[in-house]
Amino acid sequence: MERRLAAIMAADMSGYSRLMERDEDGIISRQKGHRRELIDLAVDRYHGHIVKTTGDGMLVEFPSAHDAVRCAVEVQNGMVQREGARSIEERIQYRVGINVGDIVFDEGDVFGDAVNVASRLESLAEPGGVCISDSAHQMVQDRVRDEFRDLGSQRVKNISRLIKVWQWTPSSPVQTSEVAADSLNQRIEFCVAPNNVQLAYAGIGKGPPVFKAPNWLNHIEYEWRSPVWGPALAEIAKHHRLVRFDQRGNGLSDWDGVDICESAMIADMATVVAAVGLERFALFGISQGCAFSIRYAAENPEKVKCLVLLGGFVRGSLMRGSPEQRQLHDAATTMIRQGWGSPNPVYRHFFTEAMMPDATTEQKTSFDELQRVATSPENAARIHEMNGSVEVSEFAKSLKVPTLVLHSEGDRRVPLEEGRRMAALIPGARFVALPGNNHALIQGTRAFDEFFNEFHAFLKQNNG
Repeated sequence: MERRLAAIMAADMSGYSRLMERDEDGIISRQKGHRRELIDLAVDRYHGHIVKTTGDGMLVEFPSAHDAVRCAVEVQNGMVQREGARSIEERIQYRVGINVGDIVFDEGDVFGDAVNVASRLESLAEPGGVCISDSAHQMVQDRVRDEFRDLGSQRVKNISRLIKVWQWTPSSPVQTSEVAADSLNQRIEFCVAPNNVQLAYAGIGKGPPVFKAPNWLNHIEYEWRSPVWGPALAEIAKHHRLVRFDQRGNGLSDWDGVDICESAMIADMATVVAAVGLERFALFGISQGCAFSIRYAAENPEKVKCLVLLGGFVRGSLMRGSPEQRQLHDAATTMIRQGWGSPNPVYRHFFTEAMMPDATTEQKTSFDELQRVATSPENAARIHEMNGSVEVSEFAKSLKVPTLVLHSEGDRRVPLEEGRRMAALIPGARFVALPGNNHALIQGTRAFDEFFNEFHAFLKQNNG
């Protein structure tokens, strides 16, 4: 056996089984052509050594991270030229993961933790994209012109520690220095809930505290850098100390063996509040987070100065007595269980289109990716079922704190009437209808601007 430092590139074909079922002979022939005319030539040009191949992929050793990354990007750009004219269903696309570390070479094969991480990075990559570890990124960031997007720290299968990941795709947006600098100021810490579930939380900004309840799926690092949630979070942090956390089963918090239910979520909110040392604060809920915020405020009135609730509901889709709502809930459950973990975004795009039909392509793509990296298919299904069964109407009636309720007029995820119902149940709540169809808060829309006009004025009055 020999041990040495090396860069490992793991690659495979996205949707291999589906493609082979459609056109076995054609896929084999095209794959051989790509190997002969593009991939093998690039590997040789960048001093790589193909350790082994499978029907749909390969493992390659390089003497440096720079060579591995340059090779991967060249191959992926070449594949766009060779396959881009085909429909997405017929197109051959590769996913690539690159890691640098101490590798064990034995009888022509390679082993070690660094190899395992490269394989996990490959599974995180978008079809046509390249994911690299932070160690690889540090070695190449000043030596390659290609821009990598920070995906934050990820939990990957069979690796106990968090892995910080960077991703390149042919259309990766350039990360501005301002966003990169701001992200360094976000402090991520961990605490443990009473049932031994580890929770990740983050605080950023100065001023009167705002505590954000969890909504749908969270990843506190990825969200901060995303074109969907990043601008809204940054706007809050300009004037307030913003505290938020990854709910159990999500992001950097524990995924495996956790109880996912409404009571556990409320207990986790209390755990984070205690860990941060918040005394009294404004509580901000979005979507499902509104129901959690209502119950938390009712059970902890001494903690909450005021409530801001956006796009929310007091009763989940299964509790509304609507056959249409139940059908949509069941369809969403099927979509999650059948394809959530797939690199093909069509399943997650079902949710994205409901969340932000008026968003840009870049924003929708980012939200597709957030959902994929935030949790597992099993946890996504369990969270979806929990949200469908929420019922906090009695808690809403008991509230005695200033409350601002906002809801988009054309919201396609949660009907406008659910927002109005929530405001009607909360004594003294003020209701504001926002223009547009987006459930999420998207920069560049009238709803975004009007929301923050209301938000800042309300918190100036009630959270000073």
